[in-house]
Amino acid sequence: MTEETPPPTKRVFINDVDKYSSRHIAKFLFTSLTEDIASVPGASFELRATVSSKEEFSFPLEKYKLPTRDELLEKLMECDVVVYNISENATHKQLEEATWALKALHAETANFKTHKLFILVSTVMTWALTKPQNTVSLGENHNVLITEQEFRRRRPHRNFKSHNNLEKLVLKLGKEKKSKLTGYVVGSGLQYGMGENLFHYFFKTSWLMEMPKVPIFGDGKNFIPMIHVHDLGGVIHNIMEQTPKSKYILAVDDSKTTLEEIVKAISEALGPGKTFNVPELEAIAMEACQPGELEYLSINLSLDIFIIKDSFNLHWKSEAGMVENIESIVVEYKTTRQLLPIRICLGGPPSVGKTTIAKKLCNHYKIHHVKIKKMIEEKVAKLKELANGDDSEEDSEEIALAARSQLDNINNSMETHQGRLEDELMFEVLQEKLNSKPCRNQGYVLDGYLKTYAQAKQLFHDDDPEEEDTTMKGPVFNKNITPEFVIALEATDEFLTQRVLGLPESVAEKTRCTHDEFLPRLKKYRQLSTSEEKLLDYFDEIEIYPEHIEVATDDPEYKEVMKQIIASVGPTKNYGLSPEEQEEERRKKEEEMRKRVAAEKAEQKRKNKTALAEMAAQYEEWEKNLSEVRRQEEEQMEAQSLPLRNYLMKHVMPALSEAMVECCKIKPEDPVDFLAEHLMKKNQG
Repeated sequence: MTEETPPPTKRVFINDVDKYSSRHIAKFLFTSLTEDIASVPGASFELRATVSSKEEFSFPLEKYKLPTRDELLEKLMECDVVVYNISENATHKQLEEATWALKALHAETANFKTHKLFILVSTVMTWALTKPQNTVSLGENHNVLITEQEFRRRRPHRNFKSHNNLEKLVLKLGKEKKSKLTGYVVGSGLQYGMGENLFHYFFKTSWLMEMPKVPIFGDGKNFIPMIHVHDLGGVIHNIMEQTPKSKYILAVDDSKTTLEEIVKAISEALGPGKTFNVPELEAIAMEACQPGELEYLSINLSLDIFIIKDSFNLHWKSEAGMVENIESIVVEYKTTRQLLPIRICLGGPPSVGKTTIAKKLCNHYKIHHVKIKKMIEEKVAKLKELANGDDSEEDSEEIALAARSQLDNINNSMETHQGRLEDELMFEVLQEKLNSKPCRNQGYVLDGYLKTYAQAKQLFHDDDPEEEDTTMKGPVFNKNITPEFVIALEATDEFLTQRVLGLPESVAEKTRCTHDEFLPRLKKYRQLSTSEEKLLDYFDEIEIYPEHIEVATDDPEYKEVMKQIIASVGPTKNYGLSPEEQEEERRKKEEEMRKRVAAEKAEQKRKNKTALAEMAAQYEEWEKNLSEVRRQEEEQMEAQSLPLRNYLMKHVMPALSEAMVECCKIKPEDPVDFLAEHLMKKNQG
């Protein structure tokens, strides 16, 4: 009877899986290899990795927390594929570990049960100083293509010589015939996608829009070879499946874009749409990026690849590059980092506290306060700036003419309508505000402007709905600007009236809450609230159900109201930390924890020492007091015993001494009886 062969198990190791690059490569490999294994009955797949943090992962992973080298070698020996990733910001320790792992595995090849692959994911920085031989140029910048076949001629950046030496070692050991260890080198382009890492600064600066222009480091004319991090995972997967003849494989996409083109695309898709050049040294001074990152971003290299394009079955995620796929990359970025806008419409009767609560919500969620008066002032100021021709762009004259025309319309409307904009113009300005990048990126609180069903419908109606929306029942609305949360503040007329009566006159005039203004405003609000088509009915129809919150106490901080709104809206979805910032935050917390524990131990030690000193002092004092007590007791006993001694010496001892002398002379058989009889006779005589 033959023994059945157990189902195959594919084991893959990857280092530092809690770092940006390795994490997404591991995630891609897990998904792809799990699908491959699924077609083999009983087969399984295991992913193993080293980590430096306590991070949790969305895929099963056997993690090794900084094992000893003997322990790590034991784990590597169990794996079919060993992937060492040194493609981004690898430290000397990581390079040293990768070199050790390769040499240690090579020394153990005689003990291999199956053939193993060692895949080194390196970087195109080892090509940075390579001089091209051909004359194929890339347009006006005259940057020349370097072909993949020229990998033996590659010349590394001065800070990447260790990477280059490790690449050579992998290729050298991989040339040995009949060896059970095959080595591959993947020259990875600068990686992007899935929340970003190296290009994170440009995305963050654009999304926050705290700067009017996004900086470009240097002149930006340098060509940057790039690859989406998932496509890099696809390259590694293909190597594992096909084991190609060529042992050096370039992993870059088909784009030939400059740093300037990349930053402009990010700025236009996510931020202010404008850029400016910053000298590299100034970029370091303003802490825009680290010196190590500048080395990557300063590379000027155009590579012509053929292996992954002609030989691999690669399902590209971004073959044309970041610039061509910027919209999907931005969506990916927002989704990965959970940068979801929070849009709130806040309504309620006059003097209920809408503006105060709106400001608190904006501060809590880091979103934008859309107050009509301020919005119009900002719009007028911006139009005046454009009308004066302050814009340096080529079409500034057309922009200035359009701005002057719009400014005239606003001024005429406000003159005609007693300082207010007519509805059509108001909706135009408000829609522009809600569609602005800041409101689209972070979100907004619309403070009390909407009063009627018709206003809401006109403001949020989508004039150009997508096909999938045309089949929807009810109103078609613009999902990009329509609020997700509608908060209806409520209060009784008596409460509101008492609140207004308590306002200082200057405040009442400023907020239009004087006696002559407040009551008509409150009456109009109540009428609109009971009309046939109410404002809140519109949101009910589009299934954004309002949250009704009662304001019943005169708390200036609105703590209870804020608590209810935050519970309804949920946690903040604002900007998250980068992987590096998260790691730094983790290190800071651990350091603070160590300091706190050390301080607590030191304090406890000090307290123990103080307590022991106090106990010793108390014991010494007790001993001293005890000696004094004993001395006093002895003196007291001595004093008490003195009269008795005198009595005995005078009346007893003479007769007793005489009797004892006689007893010694006679030596009777019973001395005690003799003494008693002698004393008795002496007393009678």
